[in-house]
Amino acid sequence: MSESSRSATAGPSPLISCRGLGKEYSARVGIPIIALKDLNIDIPAGEFLAIVGPSGCGKSTLLRLLAGLDRKTHGEMELGGNSIDGPRKDIGFVFQTATLLAWRNVLENILLPVDVLNLRRSDYYGRAMQLIEMAKLAGFEKKYPWELSGGMQQRVAICRSLINQPRLMLMDEPFGALDAMTRESMNSELEDIWRTIGQTIVLITHSIPEAVFLGTRVAIMSARPGTIVDVLSIDLPRPRTLDMTTSEKFSRHVRQIRSIFDAHHQPIP
Repeated sequence: MSESSRSATAGPSPLISCRGLGKEYSARVGIPIIALKDLNIDIPAGEFLAIVGPSGCGKSTLLRLLAGLDRKTHGEMELGGNSIDGPRKDIGFVFQTATLLAWRNVLENILLPVDVLNLRRSDYYGRAMQLIEMAKLAGFEKKYPWELSGGMQQRVAICRSLINQPRLMLMDEPFGALDAMTRESMNSELEDIWRTIGQTIVLITHSIPEAVFLGTRVAIMSARPGTIVDVLSIDLPRPRTLDMTTSEKFSRHVRQIRSIFDAHHQPIP
């Protein structure tokens, strides 16, 4: 690691801890595919960790492991000191597309996890309305997905992932399908949501500027088999504004991350 980087270990009592994490997939013909190998990182509670890496390096595989949607092959992976070995109720997941149910309106989509977990709706209605207000969706409670823009649909998906107050929220390229202007706006809104609720977030993105804008730290992954080659702390004040993206300090962080990719022979645009 460079001197300006920070260790993958962040604090004595991390919320998430990965040690020697590895994932292999069996192949019909030939040797198994090694997606992740010897990955180590600690993530403290309340952090916004952004992860960048070349396509096919195992970023989404890592998120699926953290969510308990897939099983590791090697190593250790813990949430709050307990092994992650299956799906958990205290982890939220925001996918690349909003995946809203067309027959449910905004409020009903946000309350979906409550229904799936057989919880009492009356205990969560107030929180749903607070999330709607926070995500600037007030007045759209009764609208259906086809009546919303792509950005609004993703805001509904974010609210849905937060309805049962998960300890960890995982986000897999949630804004990748949006146009550039909407994506910038969603970055600002996600920044506001994170500062408001203090949720621990792990975000995967192919955009280095997006990672710098949102992250308290940025973890950089190698090509497959994926591992974390460096972790950088982002020295930018909060709240962050889009004006900051033209500053020299912001550009310096972006250049530093790009140089790490170059050093590992994996330049990206």
